Amino acid sequence: MNHRRYSSSFRLIVLSFFLMILAGGILLSLPISSRQHVWTPFIDSIFTATSATCVTGLIVRDTATYWSWFGQLVILCLIQVGGMGVITMAVLIVSRIGKNVGLVQRKTMQDAISSPRLDNIVQLTRFIFHGAIILEVLGAVLMAPIYISERGILQGIWMSIFHSISAFCNAGFDVYGHYESLTAYAGNPIINIVIMALIVLGGLGFVVWKDVLDKKQHISKYNLQTKIVLLTTFFLIVGPAVYFYFGEYSDLSGGTRVLVSFFQSVTLRTAGFNTTDLSTLTGTGKMTMISMMLIGGSPGSTAGGMKTTTFVVILACVYAAFHQDHPHIFRRRISNESIQNAICIFTLYIVLFLICGMLISRIENIDIVSCLFETASAIGTVGLTLGITTKIGAASKIILILLMYFGRVGGLTLAYALTFRSRYTKALPVENVNVG
Repeated sequence: MNHRRYSSSFRLIVLSFFLMILAGGILLSLPISSRQHVWTPFIDSIFTATSATCVTGLIVRDTATYWSWFGQLVILCLIQVGGMGVITMAVLIVSRIGKNVGLVQRKTMQDAISSPRLDNIVQLTRFIFHGAIILEVLGAVLMAPIYISERGILQGIWMSIFHSISAFCNAGFDVYGHYESLTAYAGNPIINIVIMALIVLGGLGFVVWKDVLDKKQHISKYNLQTKIVLLTTFFLIVGPAVYFYFGEYSDLSGGTRVLVSFFQSVTLRTAGFNTTDLSTLTGTGKMTMISMMLIGGSPGSTAGGMKTTTFVVILACVYAAFHQDHPHIFRRRISNESIQNAICIFTLYIVLFLICGMLISRIENIDIVSCLFETASAIGTVGLTLGITTKIGAASKIILILLMYFGRVGGLTLAYALTFRSRYTKALPVENVNVG
C-alpha cells in the first residue's frame, strides 16, 4: 500500500474523532442538555464532549446534577462510539446495510483497532460490536438490582446501563452526583467486581479477546501481543494493589481494604472511577498512580495511555542494552519498527505530560504534583483527578482538551496523519554518537 493511502487512513481516524467531538460539543451547549435549560459555555461543552468521546472522564460540570436526561444520553452515546471507535461503528453500519467496505476503509479499521490482519477486518468488527454489547448488557443486569433498590426502577435501570457502558469503555463518567464517583460503594462486592471486570475486559484489546477465544487454553499458541498484554496487565494490577493495601489503606479492614486496593489499581487501566478520596493519598501513592495512568491499557482497546506493549518493548530495549543483544520477548525478536514506534510514543507522552503539567501549574498557581496528576489523567484518558478540574480557567481546559484528544487518537496516528513525507529514507552513512 502506498504512503498516501497509508497516511489517509490515519487522517480519517483523526478527523472522525474531531467531528464527533465537535458535534457532541454543539449538542451539549444547547439548553435542552442542561437541567436548568440554559446555554452551556462552549468551552465547558466541548471539554465534556472531548472527555466523553476520548473516554477520559474528566469533568467540569457534575454529570448527574448539571446535565439533563438528554445531556446524559448525548454523553453516553459519545462514550459508546468513542470507546468502540468511530471508524469501527462506521464500518459496522456500512457492512450492515449491504455496502462493500473498500480497501481504504479496511486499512483504516485495521489501524484503528491494531489488528495484525486485513482480510477478516469486517468479521472482526462484528465480533467486537457483539462482544461489547453482550458484556455491557451483562454488567448492567448484574448491577441493576442494587441500583433499582436504591433509586427506583427507571433511575436504577438508567444507572446500571450508564455505568456498565462507562466502565467497559474505560470512560469513568458516573451519574451519582456531587463528584463522588463510587465512594459510596467502596465496600460493595458486586458493584466493585462487576465494574473492575468490565474495565479489565475493555482494556485488554479486541484482538486479544479474539486470540484467546480462538485458541482457548492453548497459551503457547497465543500471539506475542496477547502474551505481553495478559502478563503485563496482571502485574500492573497486582503490583499497585499490593502497594495500596499495605501502603495507603491501613486504616481500612477486612474485605473493604482488599476491594479498595484492587479497585484503585484496576481503575488505573484508564477507567477513571474511584472508591476513595484520592486527595488523601501520600505523595508516593499519587506518583504510583501517575506512572500507571501513563502506561494505561492495551492497543486496540477502549483504554488509553502509551499502552502496555509500548512499556514492555521499552523495558526489553533496556534489558537488551545491558546484555548487548537485540530486544526480544518470549523468544521472539522485536522488529526495528516496533522499537522505533515505542521510543517515539514513550518520548511524546513523557514530554507532553511534563510540559503541560508545568504550564497548568504556572497558569493556575497550583502545586505541581496535582497538575502532573491531571495531565497524566488527561493524556492517559483516565479521568481521575485530585479535584482541580473544576477550578481551572479556559487556557488550562484547552490544554487538557488537546491532551485528551492526543491520548485517544494516539501519538503515532496523529504524527502519521500530519506527515506528508515518506517514512522511509535512502540509506545514509552510519556514525556512532556517544550517549549516556
